[in-house]
Amino acid sequence: MTSKRTDENCVEPAKSGKKKRKTEPSGFVPNEVNPAYGEGNFKQLLGEAFRNQESFEHESGATLLRYPFSCCILPNFVKDDSHLKGLKDELLDLPFEEKSNDLYKFQQSGALQNVSSPHIIGLRNFLYENFLAWLRKVTGIPLDDTVDMTCSKYNYTDSLLCHDDELGGRRIAFILYLVPPWEEKDGGALDLFKVDEHGQPSQVVKSLLPKWNNFVFFEVTPVSFHQVAEVLAQDKCRLSVSGWFHGPPVDRPAPYVEPRLALQSHCTLQEDEIFEWISPLYLDPLSQSEIQDRFSDDSEIQLENFLQKDKYELVSKAVASSDIRWQRIGPANKRNYERADVSTLPQILLDCLNVLRSEHMFLTLSNFTGLKLHEHAPNNDSDDDSDDDRDEREESSEEEADKESRDEDATRNANVADGTEAEEGIVIVSKPTPYNPRCRAEVRRWSHGCYTLLHDTDTEGSEFALDAVIHFGCPPDWQTHHGGYISYIAKAEDEELLSVSPESNGLSLVYRDKETLKFVKHLNHRFTECSSEGDGEPAIYDIQLVYYE
Repeated sequence: MTSKRTDENCVEPAKSGKKKRKTEPSGFVPNEVNPAYGEGNFKQLLGEAFRNQESFEHESGATLLRYPFSCCILPNFVKDDSHLKGLKDELLDLPFEEKSNDLYKFQQSGALQNVSSPHIIGLRNFLYENFLAWLRKVTGIPLDDTVDMTCSKYNYTDSLLCHDDELGGRRIAFILYLVPPWEEKDGGALDLFKVDEHGQPSQVVKSLLPKWNNFVFFEVTPVSFHQVAEVLAQDKCRLSVSGWFHGPPVDRPAPYVEPRLALQSHCTLQEDEIFEWISPLYLDPLSQSEIQDRFSDDSEIQLENFLQKDKYELVSKAVASSDIRWQRIGPANKRNYERADVSTLPQILLDCLNVLRSEHMFLTLSNFTGLKLHEHAPNNDSDDDSDDDRDEREESSEEEADKESRDEDATRNANVADGTEAEEGIVIVSKPTPYNPRCRAEVRRWSHGCYTLLHDTDTEGSEFALDAVIHFGCPPDWQTHHGGYISYIAKAEDEELLSVSPESNGLSLVYRDKETLKFVKHLNHRFTECSSEGDGEPAIYDIQLVYYE
């Protein structure tokens, strides 16, 4: 299914389909739906269970899950299989558009209410009329006549990550599966997430494999977090018709504000330690000036072989050590990767972190970027004065003596910034805000299935952030279609501004203002085919730092 990201930079929402009563040629008629689902007793029992949030099972195979949220599965939905095959053929004849961003990768048709093929028309009319009335009765939700419906194709490595479907009046989500025989090893399951005490998706607790002629629907609520797991079959297509029935919106709790990693000031190291770690090229003033010229043009740069070779090799070996304790970082609707427990890091990794957080590094980054990350960083503002500026200073100088004689009385009678008056004989001097650049750092491990979403972008309310990432252990045959790259986009736009590919010992620097968002693309199954050193699942490691003025 399509996520709620449609109002930002994802799939455009289908134009609302209204209830249609005109006669149209149809290859699909209501009495060809499984008759068990139209029986009064079935509707009554299912409706009571749905409204009471209870589980329900029927001899027809119909099931209503209560946990982690109400989700109904209606197997053998269409009585005559030939109609489904005709529907599938018509759907596969449609043009499909490749969709790919932070949240998903798959192919999607246009809105099906604009298609005139007979079987599609028949399904559409049935859903818009008979089934809509059935849903109103069963769910008790006063659904309106608006229905969205599209067709989706998921092929090898396609997926739709964790989301809750909330957007613009969506109340009931539905899927009709038109897939070949499907097994667990093929992936592509509809995964349902439970939520934690903060209402955030914590883990998958139920997986529904797609099955030919299964119809699934669930209510869109603040806890209806789900995903389409990555398709792992290379020779099967996960084809489905999906969409939403609309109705009055439900109340939603205030968004949960999660704690973030602590911001840290720079640490102090001896200068010779810096030269032991960083390649001499990047400590040369002339090179730093050239880098700043390039950075000022593009707001980004990637510096190859940033660390001294011997240090890089030591860190690369240490970061893959089995002694490090890794923690899975969520929630799944924002991110999924592993972060190292700092208390378990080998000393060489701690030394590397100290170098990257050192005062000298803050100054070096200022020289690279022109940003004010150190009090001794050059001021790039123009020092040229206008004639008016000089005249004003000369005039001011001539009045300086008179001004000084009036200062004592003026200070005594002045109002301070907070509106209170200065006490007699006390001179109140306002102090400038302390200069305090800081950074946030973490050591991360990326393997198959890892990602971050646009929701994970953080600027600390600052006008800008400087992202610095250095990678370790990247496979030599890594390619973009593996995922794992960092993508930057403008807020409310879908065009990529920049992508940063993993490159061993390459330090990437990207200037990001508060209108720029980023994500790490889902690392898909193709990545597992990359060669990797040692045993176990292939992984990429990085140290990420975000610097703020």
